[in-house]
Amino acid sequence: MATLTIFPAIDLKGGQVVRLAEGDMARTTVYGDDPAAQARLFAQAGASHLHVVDLDGAFAGTSVNGGAVESILAAFPGKVQVGGGIRDRAGVDRWLALGVERVIIGTAALKDPDFVKAAARDLPGRIIVGVDARDGMVATEGWADVSDVRVADLARRFEDAGVAALLFTDVGRDGLLKGCNVEATVALAQAVDIPVIASGGVAGIADIYALRDHVTDGIEGVITGRALYDGRLDLSEAIAIAGSPPACGTA
Repeated sequence: MATLTIFPAIDLKGGQVVRLAEGDMARTTVYGDDPAAQARLFAQAGASHLHVVDLDGAFAGTSVNGGAVESILAAFPGKVQVGGGIRDRAGVDRWLALGVERVIIGTAALKDPDFVKAAARDLPGRIIVGVDARDGMVATEGWADVSDVRVADLARRFEDAGVAALLFTDVGRDGLLKGCNVEATVALAQAVDIPVIASGGVAGIADIYALRDHVTDGIEGVITGRALYDGRLDLSEAIAIAGSPPACGTA
C-alpha cells in the first residue's frame, strides 16, 4: 500500500533555520541557529526524510550554506533531499558526494532542461524537479521571477526523463499557513506519470488527511515547515496519519 511521506523542512539563510512568507527574503522568521539540532529533533519525532533548502543559494545560483547542510547530514540518520542554487552537474555531484539522497533542481529545469534530463538519466532516482508556481505559472530565480510557462507544461517536458519526483510549490501559500493547494497538486499528479510532492501552505493535520487520501493519484509526500515550528502540526501525529489507510471512497 502506498503511503504519504512527511518531509519536515529546514530552510537555511545565513546558517540559521528560517521560514519565508511567499518566498520573500525580506519576510523572514528565524526559528533557530543550530540546523543540526533541529534535524535531530525531527528524527526523534519519527521523521525518516528531511527537506533542506539553501535559500541564499537559490538566489545566488550556487551553494552558500554548505557547512550547515553538512552538519544536518551528520545529525540526521534518514534520507535528506536538498535544493537551492543547483544549476549545473557539478552542483548535483557535490551534494550527492556529501551523502544527500536526492537533489532538487528548479530554475535550471526551465532554463536548461537538457542538463536536468541528462542528470536524471545518469542518476536514476536522485533528481527531483522543482515546479514552483504563482497563479499556475512557473516561478524561477528563488521565486523572484515568473515565467510564461504553465506548470503542467513544464512537468510534461520531463515525463520520460527518469526524474524521481516533481516538487510542486504554490508560492502564494508558502509560509502563510493558508492550507495546502490540494486541488492543484492532485491535478498535476493526474496530468503526469511522475510522483508529486506537495509543498506550500500546510496549516495543520487536515492537510495531511487530504493529501493522504490522494496517494493513489500520485501524491508521494508533503513538505511542512512553519506549521511544525509554530506548533500547529505535531510531526509524530502527521507521520502516523500519513501512514494510515485512506478514507473509504477517496482513493
